[in-house]
Amino acid sequence: MTQQQRIALDEMLRSLPLDLGGDVAEQRELFAQMMETIPLAEDVVTERGELGGVPVVAVGIDGASARGTILYFHGGAYTIGAAELSAGLASELARRSGTQVVSVEYALAPESPYPAAVEDAVAAYRGLRERGVPARDIVLAGESAGGGLALAAAMAIRSAGMDAPAGIYVASPWVDLTLSGRSATTKAAVDPSVTAEGLARRARDYAGEADLRDALISPVFGDFSGLPPLLVQVGGNEVLLDDATRLAARAAAHQVSVRLEVTPGVPHVFVAFAGMLDEADAALTHAAGFIRTVLDTRPG
Repeated sequence: MTQQQRIALDEMLRSLPLDLGGDVAEQRELFAQMMETIPLAEDVVTERGELGGVPVVAVGIDGASARGTILYFHGGAYTIGAAELSAGLASELARRSGTQVVSVEYALAPESPYPAAVEDAVAAYRGLRERGVPARDIVLAGESAGGGLALAAAMAIRSAGMDAPAGIYVASPWVDLTLSGRSATTKAAVDPSVTAEGLARRARDYAGEADLRDALISPVFGDFSGLPPLLVQVGGNEVLLDDATRLAARAAAHQVSVRLEVTPGVPHVFVAFAGMLDEADAALTHAAGFIRTVLDTRPG
């Protein structure tokens, strides 16, 4: 059954009109139209708000008690996507981990290039803390570019002298905007949705004139010392596979507790396809377990 699921998902992704390297305005509209055709479960509750002056969308499960908060950063190569459009994946994390998810509407490039997104991420974290949420009750999370942003935010939070969150969960993270990983070419034929060429265009939109090797732009080149436990999940059919494997190796070299889970034969951000792909459900169950563990074991 799972092989049939993988083939069907691959075919679906290859048929989509999205072009990561295409006109940003057009891709935003196409992505929004696509995501709006996917209904949320009836018990998912969303509420707009703000943290630290940054717009956010709180995502939870109606009637469920929540312990802990996931501060979530959506993907979209720093140029497309929106907090509310990520509510499907966010709600799966909320349901499975027993937490509330707060998805951050961080500023997008090219209108707001680096460091705007990082500043918004840190402001949202600071806003959550100022509302009385202890750092030990917060997990940073994100997919694709949002995974990179979660890591950059953790580094910036450390530099600002704030207490670290309990943990970090990233799915298919984009953490090397120089695209120096071998998988950018070796996985090109099997990745149905992402191209190195498209990412390169979006990388320059985001970074502007800044150095792409800056740790807050490409966290894989950064210092992970003192960061909290990290879970990295990635598919075997991704041009960003090496981003994930090198990220895990770098974190481990800096004595961070890190777990890397590579799922063979699945595409970029495969965890977004829970209910369609058995591997997605399994990965989200693992992620929820990680989130619960770090929230339950972080010292007070």
